[in-house]
Amino acid sequence: MSTISSAVDENTDSEFRLATFSADVTPPIGHTLFTGRWRPAEGIESRLEARGFVLLPPRDSGEKPVVCCVVDWSEIRNEAYDRWRDALAEAAGTTRERVLVSAIHQHDTPLADLEAQRILEAAGSKHQVIDLEFHETIVTRVAAALTKSLTSAETVTHLGTGRGRVEQVASNRRYQLPDGTVHYNRMSSCKDLTAQRAPEGGIDPYVSALSFWNGERALAVLSAYATHPMSYYGTGLISSDFPGIARASRQEATPGTFQIYASGCSGNVTAGKYNDGRPENRPILAKRLENGMTAALASTKRVPLTSMVFRRERVRLEPRESKGFTVAELKKEIADTDDARAHGMAAIGMSWRKRADNPKHRIDLPALRFNDGAANLLLLPGEVYVEYQLAAQAMAPDAFVMTLGYGESAPGYLPIERAGPRTIPTSAIGAGLRRGWRS
Repeated sequence: MSTISSAVDENTDSEFRLATFSADVTPPIGHTLFTGRWRPAEGIESRLEARGFVLLPPRDSGEKPVVCCVVDWSEIRNEAYDRWRDALAEAAGTTRERVLVSAIHQHDTPLADLEAQRILEAAGSKHQVIDLEFHETIVTRVAAALTKSLTSAETVTHLGTGRGRVEQVASNRRYQLPDGTVHYNRMSSCKDLTAQRAPEGGIDPYVSALSFWNGERALAVLSAYATHPMSYYGTGLISSDFPGIARASRQEATPGTFQIYASGCSGNVTAGKYNDGRPENRPILAKRLENGMTAALASTKRVPLTSMVFRRERVRLEPRESKGFTVAELKKEIADTDDARAHGMAAIGMSWRKRADNPKHRIDLPALRFNDGAANLLLLPGEVYVEYQLAAQAMAPDAFVMTLGYGESAPGYLPIERAGPRTIPTSAIGAGLRRGWRS
């Protein structure tokens, strides 16, 4: 009998079980990192991880296992995203759509897009997006870790939900001055005193924590917070940045509870108001985030886990056709320049267009509804703006709603209507919080 079959068969008719897994996903020295210049890695400040859980439903629920895997990479796109989901689905004995993969989006880490790499190779470019062999090695490694974890799955009796306020980390890129002028220059690090002094703007100041319990013991907690996860980058050192430090500190403080951290809808949220890019700010931001994570678990309310239902919506996201994003311009960028960043950005743009130009192409918006919608976990694609996260919460004000960003990241930034036309229909997000969303 296979490990997968054994794990599923061990569940009783009414018992949930949880397996947790982790694997090292650090690239080799010399591999390209997704920084402003697509700089090759010269050293390792901190190793990168993929961390996740498999929730095995009761036999009588009619549900298949669901997987949530969060990766210390910048983005996972297109065919690479499919490969991650397919490999983890096979390892867990489930289907692709029931695998939620989210990148945290630290910039001194890899970006995965297999077709983009092939585009560069076909064009004779000397630059790199992702080493294809390395990528397959990592996916296989994570899938193997998942498979192994199923042998030690534990009973889940309760579900926990909590929130903890994070002080002085997040701020919206957009801010308005007293004279009415609007600016968008508050990046992950910002030395502009005017931008630093401006209000935080639209953010979600809370870490959300979704936890799984066996009686009085927390087996695992998924914490999510909406901000770009960088204090500084582009040094050539591989780094999980301040979220990695916060996660490691929480893991050390709670050795019996598996800690997972994910980025929320962070496309237009950064630490720029509180961070000028000095290296000494990294541990400060980490401690502030850690404090929020600690508070979220401390405030957790536990209830018996009685049901889990998977739902998904499928949406079409139109590719950009504005200046600089047409197929002809992207091809010309590779042909006429020898810049690593220009080649990388053009290649990932062309990879996305190969899919998005197909009118039948759709992106999954998966959701997990626990206890008939009392608690919800949603995953959205791309660098989605924080307003979507706030909107999802407003659609179910009496429920717990955790929304992760950086799922299928090929579409890039997904703004609200004020900032651009490439938006996710709010009706599709709201559908995830209702019974009627199709599976």
